[in-house]
Amino acid sequence: MVAVDSNGVVRGKGGRRKNYIIDTNVLLHDPDCLSNFKDNDLYLPMIVLEELDQLKTREGLTGYQARGAARSLSTLLGKADVSTGFTKGVFLGDGIVLRILPPGDDLMRTDLFADLNKNDNRILATALRVMREHSEHATILVSKDIGMRIKAEALGVKAEDYETDRTPAENLYRGYQELALTDAEIDRVFEEDGLAPPKKRAFYPNEFVHAVSKDNPSHSVLARFNGRALVPLRYANHEAWGLRPINMEQKMAFELLMDASVQFVTLTGGAGSGKTILATAVALEKVLEQKEFRRIVFIRPTVAAGNDIGYLPGSEEEKLRPWMGSFYDAIDMLMRTEPSAKSRGRGRKDPEAFQVDSFIEDLRDTGVIETKTFTYMRGRTLSDAFVIVDEAQEITPHLAKLMLTRAGVNSKFVFIGDPSDNQIDNLMVDSRSNGLVYVIDKMKEVDITGHVTLRQVERSKLARLAERCM
Repeated sequence: MVAVDSNGVVRGKGGRRKNYIIDTNVLLHDPDCLSNFKDNDLYLPMIVLEELDQLKTREGLTGYQARGAARSLSTLLGKADVSTGFTKGVFLGDGIVLRILPPGDDLMRTDLFADLNKNDNRILATALRVMREHSEHATILVSKDIGMRIKAEALGVKAEDYETDRTPAENLYRGYQELALTDAEIDRVFEEDGLAPPKKRAFYPNEFVHAVSKDNPSHSVLARFNGRALVPLRYANHEAWGLRPINMEQKMAFELLMDASVQFVTLTGGAGSGKTILATAVALEKVLEQKEFRRIVFIRPTVAAGNDIGYLPGSEEEKLRPWMGSFYDAIDMLMRTEPSAKSRGRGRKDPEAFQVDSFIEDLRDTGVIETKTFTYMRGRTLSDAFVIVDEAQEITPHLAKLMLTRAGVNSKFVFIGDPSDNQIDNLMVDSRSNGLVYVIDKMKEVDITGHVTLRQVERSKLARLAERCM
């Protein structure tokens, strides 16, 4: 509830309201975040708007997210009554009052801050100003930056992470369950209607089951829940571009990738677990052999520690080449692997003469392969395409949603990545707030989607050792 007093100041009512100061990185993480603070007072430090303005011209993900945040803020304010002015408060709806404030000059001159030119310090000074001038409600700084939150707490300002789109770690869906069945029940999996699932266990659509016999531990089966019953895998004896899955989780992933009815697949796992090569092999099979799709679109976020894509010379494809190593490596490995009799001759060349860059360039020239980054996705519709989004743990939930809304007629999307913190370079996301875990959690109940967590490292003995011991 809000009201305007005799001085034209918008006042929030109710004892549970809080003052939230929003850091720039929260707007970058979720451009629509302001709408999630129902029945509270929001404060945007003026320096936040200046930071967005400076960042919007950057290339890569940061600039893309800054432009999205600016557009979202403009749209939100375009629907609001701004006659009271931003310093007095603008009512956004749902009990939300927004104010835009400069820091208190007197606070900036104190010895609280060693460097008055730092944007973080100006945001903290704004938080202290709000605490002093609006002490009737608790004041909280919301930031994705752990260093910023520590500094705020040191100054006596309560600080929190933005947790609206965080996925609880204990609830991360892995895509399969272990189940103990009798020999007779395992046999019924292979009957026409499959095996009705145990009533005491809940299953999501396209969730897998590794069932082991209670009567004979050596008797087991991999099954898939089709929405009604547990049924055997359809593609257990298939291969794609000469590749066969080599462990239990890879067989599950292969099943989802090959099934045309599953339009969205997510695969997670550590380095060397087979995410990229499985997705790439199926993409080549579906596009070049089976002709189910017209093209392969390989998309990767460009998150760098130094200069990003805009500073690299050359065309879009030339700029992207350093980022597409996993895709090139997967194709190179597939083309150099000895094919089975079934797949021999499928457009394969002499491995010694094969050049992966030339192969991809030829397919790019004919429109069969595209390599893209997120910067070029807005406004596109990806129809008749097998789309692979690599390193999806680097994107925000907002960008994950934007990517999926690019899906056109006859398209299949595959998100792959490793959502552990040590594999995330984007400062605006972590292991529980990135776009990959977000879509896994939100889409697991939908029957045209599926997910598998790959646990085993198959790249090499050394890679397995490093993944286990380091």
